Amino acid sequence: MTIELRHLRQFVAVAEDGHITRAAERLGMQQPPLSQRIKAIETELDVQLFRRKARGVELTEAGRVFLDRARATIAQYEGSFEATRSAARGEQGRLCVGVMPTAPFHPFVPFVIRAFRTAFPLVSLTLDECLRKEALERLRDDQMDVAFTRAALDESQNLSVNPLIVEPMVVALPSDHTLARPDRGGAPIALKDLANETFIVYARQLGPAFYEATMAACLKAGFSPRLGQEAPRITSALSLVAVGLGITLVPACMQRMTMDGIAYRQLKGASQPKAVLNLASRRGDPSPVVRNFVTLVRRAARNFPVDPKKDDTVQRSG
Repeated sequence: MTIELRHLRQFVAVAEDGHITRAAERLGMQQPPLSQRIKAIETELDVQLFRRKARGVELTEAGRVFLDRARATIAQYEGSFEATRSAARGEQGRLCVGVMPTAPFHPFVPFVIRAFRTAFPLVSLTLDECLRKEALERLRDDQMDVAFTRAALDESQNLSVNPLIVEPMVVALPSDHTLARPDRGGAPIALKDLANETFIVYARQLGPAFYEATMAACLKAGFSPRLGQEAPRITSALSLVAVGLGITLVPACMQRMTMDGIAYRQLKGASQPKAVLNLASRRGDPSPVVRNFVTLVRRAARNFPVDPKKDDTVQRSG
């Protein structure tokens, strides 16, 4: 005889009730077949599991050991089913999230990552910093599941792109710059007033979203910007500004990054450039974990609180 899971359940019922008739009633079966089943298990194992008493049965030492193993086997079996169902609901699994270097400075990104980890604590989540080109390659190669991006990605590349948050860009100036003087009181600057400045650009090849936004805004303001040194990352660009090598335009959220030698000023006028935070994923990705993350992020973006004192610097994307 092969001992099956239902046989273990029957043995456990008898062990817990200490009485074959009561156990049979609990199991919805007749007493004789249950007695035969227990005897068959003992024969299969070649051990005595129960001592028969006048008013029931009690476990032998071997029976107590077998009871522990039977309960563990049943629990493992039931746990595997629940784990499978949980994975199908996207409550377990793995998720790799690509993050642009500027994205963590926006309060929305850490907020939504924390919210997802709270809602789905059994999902193993990893963050991978990357620029647009790297994100596209990793999404296409299934090395990354979703990515927060700043660039307007081409959805024809089998990607689904969800705009989340729109914010203006601000100018980062050397702190001793004329336009950063304290007597100006932090007044917004017209982009055309920066026509004679040297613009520090960053990530022009791998993540050109901000470079393209800067060029378009300057041309709209009536001038072609004079380009200076190129930096690989936005933080590197700010370091170049801090030592007086030029100015640069950055998303408003970067004002959270304080640095000696840097002054941030808002821009004014119709040519004010915008920075968009997007979430990209593979179109039709079958992963329930990915679906849960995208749904949570989109809902959070719609409901993300806007500080009334800063409602000119952050907008929800329509």
